[in-house]
Order: sequence, then structure tokens, then C-alpha cells
Amino acid sequence: MKPFLQGNPSRRLHTPASEGFAVHLKIIPMENFKATGYKLQTIATGRVFEDEGWVIDDPQCDVPSLVRALYEKKQIEPKDLSHGIYRFADWLPIRRTLKGSCAPITYKSEKLAQKLGLQNLYITFNGYFPKIGATMSTCSFKETEAYSVCGRLEAGCDRVLVVASAGNTARAFAKVCSDNRIPLLLSVPEDNISALWFDAPLNDCVKLISCQKGGDYFDAIHLSNLVLKSDRFLAEGGAKNIARRDGMATTVLSAVTFIGQIPDFYFQAVGSGTGAIAAWEANLRLIADGRFGNKKMRLMVSQNDPFLPMYKAWKADSRTLPAYDDEQARRDAETINAKVLSNRKPPYGLAGGLFDALKDTRGDILKVTNAQAEAAQQLFLETEGVDIYSAAGVALHSLIESVQNGTVKPQDMVMLNITGGGEKLCLQGKQPWMLKPHLVFPLDPNPEEVLEKVSALFA
Repeated sequence: MKPFLQGNPSRRLHTPASEGFAVHLKIIPMENFKATGYKLQTIATGRVFEDEGWVIDDPQCDVPSLVRALYEKKQIEPKDLSHGIYRFADWLPIRRTLKGSCAPITYKSEKLAQKLGLQNLYITFNGYFPKIGATMSTCSFKETEAYSVCGRLEAGCDRVLVVASAGNTARAFAKVCSDNRIPLLLSVPEDNISALWFDAPLNDCVKLISCQKGGDYFDAIHLSNLVLKSDRFLAEGGAKNIARRDGMATTVLSAVTFIGQIPDFYFQAVGSGTGAIAAWEANLRLIADGRFGNKKMRLMVSQNDPFLPMYKAWKADSRTLPAYDDEQARRDAETINAKVLSNRKPPYGLAGGLFDALKDTRGDILKVTNAQAEAAQQLFLETEGVDIYSAAGVALHSLIESVQNGTVKPQDMVMLNITGGGEKLCLQGKQPWMLKPHLVFPLDPNPEEVLEKVSALFA
């Protein structure tokens, strides 16, 4: 099979001859961009309605449910790589494009695949690795979220976007908002601010608040919710924001338009599971496209042991997460290397959430220790030639384990989502600029004090 060469309009994409058909994707320019046409659908009820600007939930639905974008364009026509993530604008709920983005890059592995005994291992790399064309300067696939979410915002929006994060998401939104002068408030645990490095100082439209040391991602979310009591601030929405999920879904669009067909397996580490939900949704759109087959990738997701709320719920065949003591959760979050995977309140059991995605795709959740992830990171560096983050190491080890136990066969087509990497390469010979908190609050903050002090930051 000759894969589609991303960004080269002279090449055509073909599926294997055994599939009996060929796919021809037309690469089109993106001048005179027009807002993407779409409607919203509530997963729990099936109700279809218009997006009135920044809809996160269906006000007519009385049960927890995600809403999903239904795009007017049923067959995707990717633009060339010069358009960054917006090469997939047909399936992004955006009103405008922003400068500085990079699309995920997919390539067929040789050395790692040989080491694992796989014939069809495709790596979708999100990070900094110029050798393959990957130039995400924050080194994380969270950039795919940020460029999509901020592209959904109306130009000239006078409200401050609020994003709670364990680290990488904050770095991505900070870059995008700084480069495009979009007012942004970040809420990140003080223990995680080492993740907020940049290759240049940020515009002062970006502000950072933190919960004090000992807090985790859930504490950062609580702090941001106190700020959102004022209409001056706008909740980004997390997993409920269609732009976040469909931005992350570009990883699958990158892989499938490169390979020419939907893979058998999809591997990724998860904290909230939003990326895996996005992969499932992209898979359904690609089936409806009609040119890539009708397979549903088996979603093989993994958590970093001992922070395992979704793993425990899944193994109990439960839609409900187990009780998790606050102090124990904070200790577990501190223990794991992949701190970005420490979400205590993920979109797991609601309609359209990770539980549904795993059931529909015959997926599974695996657990990976710090030591196993570290060994996988080293293996990737040795075989593929670039450093990867702890979360990506978690994903790689779950693939290794699945090969060893026979779940993944040598001939299976596998997509490995490397959600972040290339930081050491990106910062080689550079002194990074660090974003420091403008305000630090206790774990049990006074709501009025939080709102007053944060509002003053944007006076």
C-alpha cells in the first residue's frame, strides 16, 4: 500500500487492493475561509438543534449527556499541511482560523514496529519532531484542542476564557491565546506549574492562578468554577465543548487519511478520556464518509497506576466511578509520573462518554506503572529517535502488553497516538520562559475573595 503523502496534492490515497476500492482525496486550498456548517445533537435523546454561539449542554436534556456536532459536509476534504490543524476544518466547529497551528503527523513505524513484531504500526505524533514535519511548539496534542476551541470563539469576544488544567492543556491554550491576543485565565495546581514553559514570554492577556501545593487537577477545577460565577468569564467547557473533542479528533483524521482505512486498534493514555471519546466520534464520521471502510477501532486506553478510577469502574463493568477519598486521590496524583492523567471527575459515565465509547468499540482500559512507562519512553527514543512524555509512555506500554498477551496480532493495523513528545529536542540549547502564578489560593478558598482578586487581574 502506498500511503497518502500529507501535504502533497499530486499524490492520491489508496487503500490496500484487498479492500477492493480506492479512495481519492482532493486536497483543496483554504482561501476565503467560511465558518463550518453544522448542527448539534444530544446523545442521550437524539435531539438536533442549532448552536447559538457557545452551547456546551442541551438545556432541554435532564440527564447527563454530551452533545455532538453533525457536520453538513459528510466527506472530508483535507487541505494541505500549510493550514495546520485547519486542514481538517470541514469537521471542526469553527468560525475563524488562527495563526501558528500544526496538524498531527502520522507515519508508518519501522524500527519500533520491528521490535514489537508488528507489520502495520502507524504512529500519530503530536509534538516537536521536525524530521517528520511535526512542529507543535508546546509538544502536546492539547494544541489541537486549543486551536479548535479558540477558533470557535467569535472574533472580538469581550469575555475572559477560563481553562482548568493539570499542565499540558494550560500550556497549549496559553500559547494560542497569547499569539492571538485572546484574554485567558488559567487555573493549574501549583505542583504542576513546571509544565508551563514557553520558548518566549507570553502576552499579558494570559493570567495564571493556582491552588496551593498539595492540590490536584480537581482542586484547580473547583477554583476555576468559583471565578465562573461572574458573567465576565466564559467556561471553556472541557470535554463537553465540541470544539475540544473535534480538535483532538484530528489525530484520527490524520491517521486515517494517511493510511487509507480505519485501523483495527487505537492506543492512548487517558486522564479524562476525552481524546478517546473524540477518536470514537471521528471513527463514526469516517464510516459515514464511506471511503475508509466500516470498522470501529478497538479503543485501548490506559491509566497510570495507582491513579485508576476509570480502570476500576471499567473492570467492575460499572458506568459509575468508585468513591475516591480526596486525600488519597491527591496522593495518587502526586505519585504518578503522568500527572496529566489525574482527573478525578472524567466524562466517563454520561451519555456519549468513555463508557459508551468502550462498549461500542469492544475496547478496554489497562493500567501501567511508572517503571513500565519509563521503559517504554526509553524504547521509543531508541527506536523512533525522539523523547516522549510519560503519558505517551503509558500508551506505548499498553500496546507492548497487548502484543505480548496476543490481543494485538502481528498483521493488525494499529494506530498509536503519541500525545506529546519532543520537549528535550525543542528546548535543546534554549532557556525556557516560565509562567508563574499571579495568585495562589488555599485548597479551601474563600469564594468572594477569589472572585474579587481574579477580577482585578483583568481590570
